[in-house]
Amino acid sequence: MYKLQANPKGSRHIVVTEDNLATIDKYALFNDLVESNGFIDDETLEKLRNNIRSYIFSNEDCKDLLDLCYNVVYHDDMKKFGLQELYHLYLDWKNKNEE
Repeated sequence: MYKLQANPKGSRHIVVTEDNLATIDKYALFNDLVESNGFIDDETLEKLRNNIRSYIFSNEDCKDLLDLCYNVVYHDDMKKFGLQELYHLYLDWKNKNEE
């Protein structure tokens, strides 16, 4: 379980689980989402949400995506800063799991 900082001040946090990170990996949600410069803005967050909605509508059995939405992506504190932190957390998690 990871505690993700959701704002620059550090006063808001989102809890991210191993299962949430595995779901991001399973559906390759960050592939082609973040541009090569690593810049994340509100449009990037909306694009992620739209991609997830498409997966949910096209798959009947996607409890893992629903959990990711409920706990992380649609969390009240999830904004572009939180998504940037989630992206970096995911990259670190992915690198550790590949070793």
